[in-house]
Amino acid sequence: MRFRLLRRRLTISAPSMAIRSSLPWPLKWILAALVLGFCAAIALWAFEFGKDLAGIDQGEKEQLAALKVEVVKLRSERDKAQSIANVSDSLIATEKAMQDKLSQTIKQLEAENQSMKDDLGFFERLIPATTSESFGIRGLQVEVLPTHQLKWQVLVLQSSKNPTEFKGQLELTMNGFLNGKPWTAGLTDGTLPFEVKQYRRLNGLIDLPPQVQVKFVVIKVTDNSNSKVVKATQTLKL
Repeated sequence: MRFRLLRRRLTISAPSMAIRSSLPWPLKWILAALVLGFCAAIALWAFEFGKDLAGIDQGEKEQLAALKVEVVKLRSERDKAQSIANVSDSLIATEKAMQDKLSQTIKQLEAENQSMKDDLGFFERLIPATTSESFGIRGLQVEVLPTHQLKWQVLVLQSSKNPTEFKGQLELTMNGFLNGKPWTAGLTDGTLPFEVKQYRRLNGLIDLPPQVQVKFVVIKVTDNSNSKVVKATQTLKL
């Protein structure tokens, strides 16, 4: 009996045996991860080493350096263009200010020129006419403005040498038509008091009705000492 058991254990018909690992499964996973990581590191090193051998990485570095230089150049050109634009804006603003100032100066000179022309034409009438009268009226000028106003000016003078001061009243009468009917009006205060030694220019503005048509203006000067005595008169037809 013992012999049979011994022979069964030693022959092919003996029962099979199973060999099991003594390592736990978490440790197996850790070892597997280490092996895979090591393989990946070797593969990455081989890839980088291959790039260095082929010169690919060097070309990218050179291209990156060239791009950086180009960016610096473009920034410099942009800053220069911005500076030129700022200077141009400043020059344009300065030129505009100068043009505005020049335009104001031209308008002022035109106004002064017109005033000088008016004064020249006015004082040309200072030469007294050939007359025996010592007091007279010269240079009556009347203009109807678009603002429905009548602008007038006149020169009163004494042509004698070393005359005494004259005190009088100036009366202005306007004659025309308003809405097809005869119309007459004068100064707002009726008369204008004045004093003159040698000569004096008198002027003013009179508001007119919108539909009035002024045909002629009459200027009359009377003496304060006797309002009934007319010293001078002049009529201007428009």
